[in-house]
Amino acid sequence: MNQPIPASQLVLNSEGAIYHLNLHPEELADDVILVGDPGRVTEIATFFDKIEVKRQNRELVTRTGYFNGKRITVLSTGMGTDNLDIVMNELDALVNIDLKTRVPKDEHHALNLIRLGTCGALQPDIEVDNSYVATRYAIGLDGLLYFYDKHKEVNETALRDAFIEQMDYPKDLPLPYAVEGSKALFDRLAQGYYQGVTATAPGFYGPQGRTLRMHLSYPENNRKIEAFNYQGWRVCNFEMESSALYGLGKMMGHNCLTICVVVANRVTEKFSKDYHPFVRELVVNTLERLSAK
Repeated sequence: MNQPIPASQLVLNSEGAIYHLNLHPEELADDVILVGDPGRVTEIATFFDKIEVKRQNRELVTRTGYFNGKRITVLSTGMGTDNLDIVMNELDALVNIDLKTRVPKDEHHALNLIRLGTCGALQPDIEVDNSYVATRYAIGLDGLLYFYDKHKEVNETALRDAFIEQMDYPKDLPLPYAVEGSKALFDRLAQGYYQGVTATAPGFYGPQGRTLRMHLSYPENNRKIEAFNYQGWRVCNFEMESSALYGLGKMMGHNCLTICVVVANRVTEKFSKDYHPFVRELVVNTLERLSAK
C-alpha cells in the first residue's frame, strides 16, 4: 500500500495547491502547452474562446481555457532544465497524487505536454525565422536525468554512446543522455517541420559555444555537434529545456513533444530581426492541430 508523502517533499501552499505552480488538480487540462516566457502565456490565451483559470507564482504563469471546444492549459516554465524539474514533478503530482491524502493514486493519468519555444539552428541549411524544428530525440548535456533511478529505462544509450564517441566528448563535462519524445504527438503535430535531434544545453552562453569576455574550454564542440549523424538523424538545434521534458516525462509516463521556431543560426551567425510572427504562426498551428476532431 502506498504511504503518504512527507510535507517537506510534496510541498503545498496554504490553500492546498501544489507549491510552485499554485494549481489545484481540477485547474489543469490534459493537454498542456509549455512555454519559457511568462508573457507568451497571456498571448496564447488570447486565442482561447473562454478562459476559466488564471494563476501566477513567480515566473510560472498558467491559463486554462478552451480553443474550438478543446480544453487546454498553457503554462510558462521559465528557462532551463532546473525549472523543468520543478514543473514536471508538480504537473505529475497534480494528476497522479491525491493532494489531500498525499498518497500516490493507483491509476496512472497521462498528460500531453507540448513545449513551444525558440532555438538556435546547428545546421547551415536551417534558416532563421520561417523554420521550425520538431524534436524527435533530445540529447541532454545537463546531467539532470542521472539523479533519477529510472534513467536506465528511458535513456537511448545507443544514441548517447554514438554522440559521445563521435564528439570525443570531454570527460569533465556532465555525462550526456538521450531520450525519444512521444511518437503519437510527433505524428500528430510535427508535420511540415524540420525533424531531428535537439541538444539541450545547461546554459545560454558557454554551454552553447557563445563567447563574450570568457573563453571556452572546448571551442570545437559546436562544430562536432553539427557533424554528428546517427542512423540519418542529425542535431538540428540548441535549446535549454527539452531533455528534461522528454526524460522526466517518459519516466513519469507522459507524452512529450518540443517544437521550436529558429531565431538564430549558430553556423551562419544570423539572428532574427523579428521572430514574433513566426511564434504566433506556430502557436495557431499547434492549437488547431490539438483541437482537430
